[in-house]
Amino acid sequence: MISQKIEDTIAAGARLAKKLKRGDVVALIGELGAGKTVFTKGIAGGLGVKDARYVNSPTFVIIKEYKGRLPLYHFDLYRLDESSVIDAENFEEYFYGDGVSVIEWADKARGLLPKKYFEVKLSVAGENKRKIEIKKRP
Repeated sequence: MISQKIEDTIAAGARLAKKLKRGDVVALIGELGAGKTVFTKGIAGGLGVKDARYVNSPTFVIIKEYKGRLPLYHFDLYRLDESSVIDAENFEEYFYGDGVSVIEWADKARGLLPKKYFEVKLSVAGENKRKIEIKKRP
């Protein structure tokens, strides 16, 4: 799909959220400014997170937790390299837990992802346009 504006990207995240259940993992892949955090705001809204518009990237704390109909575990691995990702957190506790895990820069932790997950690739397609590809893996 092509998102023409921020609201379209948020709506795409909210649509995906309606399909998510406990233990689901959403792997976000895309360059800086591609819309990963904006998409996550949509997921948060779709999960019923109060004040989802305030969801922001947890770059310096690595993970933020939000309460909704399901807990949302929002990871950002931007500042970590692959070896420090493995040492940084006990990801499995979240990935196989009671909530939904959304991972920005998930390509840095492919080896830690569960066998089944949603892969969302976001890319810049113009000044305000974003290309969004959603696949269920495997």
